[in-house]
Amino acid sequence: MSPLHCLAAITVALIWGLNFVVIKVGLHDFPPLLFSALRFLVAAVPAILFVGRCGVSWRLLLFIGVVLGVVKFSLLFLGIHLGMGAGVASLVLQSQVFFTIILAALIYREKIGRWDAAGLLCGASGLLVIGSQSGNTSLPLHALLLVLAAALAWAVSNMAMRRLKGVSPFRFMVWVSAVPVVPLLILSALFEGPSAQQALTHLNWSGIGALAYVGLLSTLFGYAVWGKLLSLYPAATVTPFALLVPVFGLLGGWAFLGETLSAPIAAGLALVLFGLSLGVIRRTVGRLQARRGTPASL
Repeated sequence: MSPLHCLAAITVALIWGLNFVVIKVGLHDFPPLLFSALRFLVAAVPAILFVGRCGVSWRLLLFIGVVLGVVKFSLLFLGIHLGMGAGVASLVLQSQVFFTIILAALIYREKIGRWDAAGLLCGASGLLVIGSQSGNTSLPLHALLLVLAAALAWAVSNMAMRRLKGVSPFRFMVWVSAVPVVPLLILSALFEGPSAQQALTHLNWSGIGALAYVGLLSTLFGYAVWGKLLSLYPAATVTPFALLVPVFGLLGGWAFLGETLSAPIAAGLALVLFGLSLGVIRRTVGRLQARRGTPASL
């Protein structure tokens, strides 16, 4: 990748990492279901009027929109609202990688290689360490379980997105953002009624800024740049930059929210991050072996 494109990938990872900090801030102004609904509304309108059709069947679009938009983000926002730190959430959510590997093996009979198995073992060990510390006020167990459930929902949507062929990531994200708006608004009215109404009648600049960040900068700008990079380079070249997302999330939580980690939780997060990085190491070794003409045994 050119230096400019490397900088672009790092910038997107920074935006997505700090997105968790902004979500934490936005939840001070909006209840979680309403905040999630407005986030998708900002991402979809008015962009949907200009991007054209995304070329995905309505059935598949609706399924991904519900699982990814309604289920995943509701659970994530609720988990953060109920006490999960922004930095910890940014990394725990990446357990979707492990869930995706397991689901691919169960649904598509994909073989789990040695490196994937090692990554799963490291990740599971890290999550167990984090879970063992989740009884305290800094990491409530119910918040941790909600974010893990959000990661599982993300993995389910990944299985469905495997059916997408030749679709613009940016155009798809605009259209899929339109699906959760009405269901989330209905759920917010049912479960958040008075607090949602109060949030809408007392809008302030911090809430508006949070919506603009998560809807416009993180979603539209982030996916537009990421999609462009994926169109220029192989996925194996671009996707490793996503490992920077939880790094920036953890640093952002510490720098802007004063979040600190106990030694056991930090060790658990390190295990999860190392498990995630094993996939990158595997692909790097595989490319080096291919260049040297040696058979890959990974």
